[in-house]
Amino acid sequence: MIYTTIDSPVGELLLAGDGSRLSVLSFLGPGARRQVTPNSAWRRDDGSFGSVRAQLDEYFAGSRKSFDTDLDLRGTEWELGVWQALVRIPYGETRSYGEIAREVCTVRAARAVGLANGRNPVAIIVPCHRVVGADGRLTGFGGGLDRKRSLLDLEAGRLALAE
Repeated sequence: MIYTTIDSPVGELLLAGDGSRLSVLSFLGPGARRQVTPNSAWRRDDGSFGSVRAQLDEYFAGSRKSFDTDLDLRGTEWELGVWQALVRIPYGETRSYGEIAREVCTVRAARAVGLANGRNPVAIIVPCHRVVGADGRLTGFGGGLDRKRSLLDLEAGRLALAE
């Protein structure tokens, strides 16, 4: 696995994959509830993932609404279905866990959607931050609720994160 870290307006991010496809985009540092840590078999290459870096810069500047990068997502069939549903949530919009469950054809599976959402290995690009509680409140997010709010505010045009 090849990896690098980058600074972003929402803190340090870890990017990892096979060199051509991204399989991890993880928040690092304070507030991150779910962090991926490189192990000794991983190789750091700070020149890798140039296209992903550029697309993230555009996203944080408010000029990119979706991503065009090759992903290597690994999960169960259920998780992959949920993650595909997340990618279909339009920029600047949110969906509830129940709405995602209905979209993947399992009406009473909001909790299972929450678990799959929490296992999303590619934050921001697979926009798990766009999933909220049934009442619209912010709920769990691997990067922490402050980051989730910042990403949603950016997409709603209420916050400019790029410097």
